[in-house]
Amino acid sequence: MSVDLFAGICVADLPVAMAWYERLFGSPPTFVASDTEAVWELAEHRSVFVEHPPEHAGHALHTVFVDDLDALVAGIADRGLEPARRETYAHGVRKVTYQDPEGNESGFGGAPCRARTARATSPPAADPPGPCRGAGHPTTPSRR
Repeated sequence: MSVDLFAGICVADLPVAMAWYERLFGSPPTFVASDTEAVWELAEHRSVFVEHPPEHAGHALHTVFVDDLDALVAGIADRGLEPARRETYAHGVRKVTYQDPEGNESGFGGAPCRARTARATSPPAADPPGPCRGAGHPTTPSRR
């Protein structure tokens, strides 16, 4: 069975939302489906659409697990967005959550730092980059 995922985000102000999501995802929409909907393909068969039914705006919650959370967060910061929340769960998985102007939440998760560096083919650096280091990037512990 083949599966395509389309995760929806409802907004009241589509032009403002499109500009914000361009900064979050690092590109314009993959395609504009209609006057009220834009679609970003995050990976093959995995897309996020932003659409304009204002009565449902501000209630989306999505999390995408990525292989290099630190690089993603740095790229998003370069585009002017900072996370609303950073969490590290008891088993070491990290999550960074961004909140759009209407309150919709888009989270990105990443493997524990040890798991990421253990997969590397070359010896890991003494101090992994970004939040793995623990310096300058506060996290909120979570019991999940």
